[in-house]
Amino acid sequence: MPPVFWLVPLMAAALLGGSFFTALGPAMVAACAVALMGSVIVAVHHAEVVAHRVGEPFGTLVLAIAITVIEVALIVSVMLAGGPDKAELPRDTIFAAVMIITTGVIGICLLVGGLHHLEQRFQLDGANSALAALVVLAGLSLVMPAFTTSSAGGTYTVSQLTFVALSSLSLWAAFVFVQTVRHRDYFLPPTNVANEEVHAPPPSNAQAWASFGLLMVSLVTVVGLAKQLSPTIEAAVTAAGAPKAVIGIAIAMLVLLPETWAAVRAAQADRLQTSMNLALGSALASIGLTIPAVVVAAVLLDLPLVLGLEAKDMVMLMLAFLVSAITLSTGRTNVMQGAVHLILFAAFLFLAFVP
Repeated sequence: MPPVFWLVPLMAAALLGGSFFTALGPAMVAACAVALMGSVIVAVHHAEVVAHRVGEPFGTLVLAIAITVIEVALIVSVMLAGGPDKAELPRDTIFAAVMIITTGVIGICLLVGGLHHLEQRFQLDGANSALAALVVLAGLSLVMPAFTTSSAGGTYTVSQLTFVALSSLSLWAAFVFVQTVRHRDYFLPPTNVANEEVHAPPPSNAQAWASFGLLMVSLVTVVGLAKQLSPTIEAAVTAAGAPKAVIGIAIAMLVLLPETWAAVRAAQADRLQTSMNLALGSALASIGLTIPAVVVAAVLLDLPLVLGLEAKDMVMLMLAFLVSAITLSTGRTNVMQGAVHLILFAAFLFLAFVP
């Protein structure tokens, strides 16, 4: 393993530790930003090592779960620190993560893959299963709270929160069972797609465990640095006069950087199946794991929690799902599908700043 791949996580972790005892001036903010980017790149490398050792779809599942668990910790910690002012942060972050993945990440992967390989293929059965589960999870968690009548203002009652949390966790667990056990072949590369990694010797167990440990360090560092930079981000959002929802978008973008980088690299290498596994699996984990954790924190600590989206955001969410269902309906992709997704992603960002 080249020294840079273990030096960067350790140096970034040391910088993160030092940031807790040092004022975040311009120089420190710049250093944290550079360390964050370096940690993202290193995290992707170690995730690819682990993925190559355990194979698909387990490798992509490792990265998706690891990042989502740390994302949950970040959201809950910000909720605890912010109190009532952060009641909408989980909703904004989860919505942003779903939109970023379904329009931005998938769009970039399809565009990059199409530019390099004209057409690419992926398993339609796996993508349909993931997309159907994602529509249900997003509908129950982000859309229905705006229409239920037992609690006003886009909120759920405790019993409703409990039902949604259990439903989200159950559906995510069912998807993981299908992905890794029952129908694992739905998430493997199509048989007519060449995979250069098949011919590369897998890393040893020692190398895989070392990469797994450094992956955890890198991901914790990414989220820790993102949290340290969040006051600067909030100040910039306030100074720009942008809506508070932009903060959730910024947090989601920072947390999703490793997965995005890994997914785009896979598409460029003509491994679109890996890209789809990463993208859709991450979107499912973002709701299936985050909602139960946020609900537990809100109920036990009596924290306010607003989940219902506004009308504009509901339309954007439904449009993203409709477009995804159309563009991913054949299992074959080209640059046109990528352009469609990216235009929708640009509209999501623009309307977040100019609602």
